Amino acid sequence: MPDYSDQHLKNILQRTKTVAVVGVSMNPVRPSFYVARYLSLKGFDVIPVNPGHAGKELFGQTVRGSLSEISGSVDMVDIFRRSEAVPPIVDEALAAFPSLSTIWMQIGVEHPEAAALAEARGVEVVMNRCPKIEYQRLFGELRMGGFSTGIISSKL
Repeated sequence: MPDYSDQHLKNILQRTKTVAVVGVSMNPVRPSFYVARYLSLKGFDVIPVNPGHAGKELFGQTVRGSLSEISGSVDMVDIFRRSEAVPPIVDEALAAFPSLSTIWMQIGVEHPEAAALAEARGVEVVMNRCPKIEYQRLFGELRMGGFSTGIISSKL
C-alpha cells in the first residue's frame, strides 16, 4: 500500500473544492452517506453520483447517474465502489474532467493499474484511505480515542 505523507494529504484536502462522490448511498448509516455529508458540512461542494438514485436530492444537490452528467469542473473523484469497478470510473473521470486533480479511493479500494493511468495524466491518486478520516486527523478534529462524539461530559 502506498504511504502518503501527512503534508501530501493535507495539500490535497486544502486545494480541493468540488468532490464527486461515486457510489454514494441515500441511507444515512452507510459510510458513503456520512462521508459525503461530512465533506459538504466542511464546505466542499459535494456532487453525489449513483445511477440507482439519479434525480433524487442529497445534500442540496441532484444525484447524478454518472460522472459524465456533471457539468463544470470537479477537483476530486471519491470512489465508494469495489476495487474491480474502479477502472471504468477512472476512465470516465479522466474524460469528463480535464482539470481533475485527484482520484481518491476509499478504505479497502485499490486498483494500481487504474491509479497508474490517472497518474500518467497528471492526476494524483490516493488509495485505501478516507478523506473524512484524514481531514479529521490532519485538521485536529480527532481525539485520542480516534473519534469525536461531540458530546460534552464531565466524565473521563
